[in-house]
Amino acid sequence: MSSKQTILGRVTQLAKANINALLDQAEDPQKMLDQLIRDYSNNITEAEQAVASTIGNLRLLEQDHQEDVAAASEWGGKALAASRKADELRAAGQTADADKFDNLAKVALGRQLQSEKEARTAEPTIAAQTEVVDKLKAGLDQMKAKLSELGAKRDELVARAKSAQAQNQMMDAVKNIDVLDPTSELSRFEDKVRREEARALGKQELAASSLDAQFEQLDALGDGAEVEARLAALKDK
Repeated sequence: MSSKQTILGRVTQLAKANINALLDQAEDPQKMLDQLIRDYSNNITEAEQAVASTIGNLRLLEQDHQEDVAAASEWGGKALAASRKADELRAAGQTADADKFDNLAKVALGRQLQSEKEARTAEPTIAAQTEVVDKLKAGLDQMKAKLSELGAKRDELVARAKSAQAQNQMMDAVKNIDVLDPTSELSRFEDKVRREEARALGKQELAASSLDAQFEQLDALGDGAEVEARLAALKDK
């Protein structure tokens, strides 16, 4: 019975394990969950074997009890038949034969009492074993549910880890883009182009002003020539 209590204690302890608390204490939750899943799977396999053995022993006890009950009923029937036969023989005056059948009835009744006693003795054990088996089955169901929970937790954790890794990679890429921002290079190139354009405008403006001065000088020369021509015409008059 102590071994069964040990099995029951292990099943109960594993079924009640707080996964979230274990994860909070773990340095590497994923590795811890992988190990827990392996441990749970192994413990479930061991527990299933132990429960199967316990159930097998219970079924043997139940079969023996049923045989004892059936035997008690059978010996009771034989005792009744022997007693009636003894009564018939005694009524017929065959006392010796009647006593013989009464003795057979007593033997049958003794066997009946023994079978009933064995059946009653087995009943508390069967009840206790049945309770243990029920608890073990319930514990196994809880362990299997806990194993499913562990698997779901692990899958969730792996998915979150992959998502976090992808986000970190994206943020690192964005950071690198910020450090080598191509728009800043474009801005500098645009400034350079604008400066070149301004220089060209300056040169154009300078060239235009020089050309205007030349035309003004030409106009001044023309005016002087006109003045000289008009002065000559006056003198001719």
